[in-house]
Amino acid sequence: METAEIIHKLHDLARNLYWAWHPEVIRVFRDLDPELWRETNHSPTEFLSRLADKAVEERAAELSLDARVSQAYHHLRRYLQGEAAWGSLYAGRLRYRPVAYFCSEFGLHEALPVYSGGLGVLAGDHLKAASDLAVPTVGVGLLYTKGYFQQTVDTTGWQREQYPDLPTMPLEPVRDDQGKRLRASVQTEGDNIWIEAWSVPVGRNRLILLDTNVSGNSDADRALTANLYAADMRVRIRQELVLGVGGMRVLEALDIRPSVLHLNEGHSAFAVLDLIRQLMDRDGQTFANMREVAATMVVFTTHTPVAAGHDRFEPPLIRQALSPLRQQLGISERELMALGRVTPSDDREPFCMTVLGLKMSRHRNAVSGLHAHVTRAMWHKLWPTVPEEQVPIQYITNGVHVSTWLAEPMARLFSHHLGPDWYERMDDPRTWEAIDSIQDADLWQTHQTLRSHLIDYLRRCLSRQAQARGEPEDQCVRALGFLNPQALTVVWARRIAEYKRPTLLFQDMEWLDRMVNGPRPVQFVFAGKAHPSDDAAKLELQKVFQSARDSRLVGKVVFLEDYNINVARHLVQGADLWLSTPRRPLEACGTSGQKAALNGGVIFSTLDGWWAEAYDGTNGFAVGFGTEHSDWKHQDKVDGESLRWVLEHTILPCFYDRDPDGIPRGWIAIQKRCLRTLVWRYSAHRMLVDYSFGCYLPAAGSLTSSLPLDTRAHAMFMR
Repeated sequence: METAEIIHKLHDLARNLYWAWHPEVIRVFRDLDPELWRETNHSPTEFLSRLADKAVEERAAELSLDARVSQAYHHLRRYLQGEAAWGSLYAGRLRYRPVAYFCSEFGLHEALPVYSGGLGVLAGDHLKAASDLAVPTVGVGLLYTKGYFQQTVDTTGWQREQYPDLPTMPLEPVRDDQGKRLRASVQTEGDNIWIEAWSVPVGRNRLILLDTNVSGNSDADRALTANLYAADMRVRIRQELVLGVGGMRVLEALDIRPSVLHLNEGHSAFAVLDLIRQLMDRDGQTFANMREVAATMVVFTTHTPVAAGHDRFEPPLIRQALSPLRQQLGISERELMALGRVTPSDDREPFCMTVLGLKMSRHRNAVSGLHAHVTRAMWHKLWPTVPEEQVPIQYITNGVHVSTWLAEPMARLFSHHLGPDWYERMDDPRTWEAIDSIQDADLWQTHQTLRSHLIDYLRRCLSRQAQARGEPEDQCVRALGFLNPQALTVVWARRIAEYKRPTLLFQDMEWLDRMVNGPRPVQFVFAGKAHPSDDAAKLELQKVFQSARDSRLVGKVVFLEDYNINVARHLVQGADLWLSTPRRPLEACGTSGQKAALNGGVIFSTLDGWWAEAYDGTNGFAVGFGTEHSDWKHQDKVDGESLRWVLEHTILPCFYDRDPDGIPRGWIAIQKRCLRTLVWRYSAHRMLVDYSFGCYLPAAGSLTSSLPLDTRAHAMFMR
């Protein structure tokens, strides 16, 4: 190929986030200029904008790049045109009226930093799985032009937030039929908020991101889509108005008429009100007549048992934001407020977005079995005449997008032993029976390699962090010697919140000293961000950081700054043991452990969220016994004692008990059991099948007796 043709194909590959979960495409970009690839935050768009054509020409000749680019380009075209995908058989009805998937954040890749944590990463995995399965879906979110924040930690351990300029993101402006920037608006009491949109192709589907930094808006409104999760409730409600109502109006302007609205958490629940407006305009009917029609189209997923996680707004804010839409709906202010209240007649009760989502949907789900139990109890008052166990909230346990999080060495191992088509069969438990055919030595060596890569990565990061804090040169040099590549490596990494208890490990510092400096050494890696407004979480982070500075623990317990998708990828692929310590029952699901499990990591967690249903006594380890105490201090004490006992008396002996060949047979048996029992069950592909049969097809009116059901997948949902 000529250089111009190579560059053209590279730009085509960069435009579709297909590359984000296809490592062969990423390798093409990375090999052109590894240093520039790291500098540009692994963003092909930014990378190509800074890469000289001459460099492409030189490297193309050196690396036989033209053949690799052509192959990657061919694979993308074939993927986009594939007619044999699951959704073309089972979800064809959605082709012309797709699922509209609303979420306040989407974590697709570190190059598109419009996410803060687990909710966004779940949404990103959802879109990727919908693409792989060809379930027609359009994501709707907000374009945060300053991202979440970049985390640094000062010498006292206090989190500092920075908002640096973001790299060029893989976005294209949404245009109307005349080629002009498409604009929509949302009217509030006293002004209009103007919205433009950006499009991100995600394989076969796309994500639409809404932007208020446009002409015609006030400075305050231009900043609405600057940062995630504003603490100011007036800003927050306007963000959610843009997401829900603005998102529906952008879809309407694009002539996208979804048959299903999937509202992922309550932040986007205003969307259903604008759906009713559209139905009223179409059919000339009243709000009362169209309310139930709209509700049958809505899937509502709730994510948190923590009260603070459910947005509540006082009546004046609702009035200011929604009065024009309320008037279009033809309902009174009291009727509007009743939609967001548990007790409609209580004028003192604020308007809750989760209540709105639950009331205005007919397909409602929690995200794990235990979470469903907690959620039914939490919202029982909305259905006071039915027994708690019959509250109409089902569950679909979250899963993770396997090819996004799976390390390449593990993928090669799977292809060799499970068959080259294992990815298409991964949600079938029979596929994973072949795990037992992997030689223990091969699995052990593969995971040893991944741990070694993780240690190298951590040392580089820790050295850079020490330099950035202005610490003495000897401290920076010492950071390059931190951590032992042969020691049991335990990782705790997730959003930092008080109920997630990152400090549970540090209840007994003398015991911890013995563990990290003993003959069977163990080392701990912590990572996570606290919300900028959550001082309690920042204190937890500070305790972890300061504990890691204890002279007895230096280099054996470390805190890694600026947790993001790239950091998470390294951690889940290299951890021996994935530690999770939420205070039961406050973790809705928690998917970080699922990512570690598919890479051969072993789970050690309280019996909360997904682990409460996944743990079988042989496929990992449990902190505590699944009990709950009204006295949280007592619960923390009991769980801390359990953590220490299991780690010292069960986990460490299992990991270090080696045969004459140096292989820990007992540990590998647990790894294999983990892979056999967890990967098929907690994949995003299984999750999408569950949503399709359990929610999307019924909501779209297409689950009929004439549909050739995949009985195995349907049975999984009905379990």
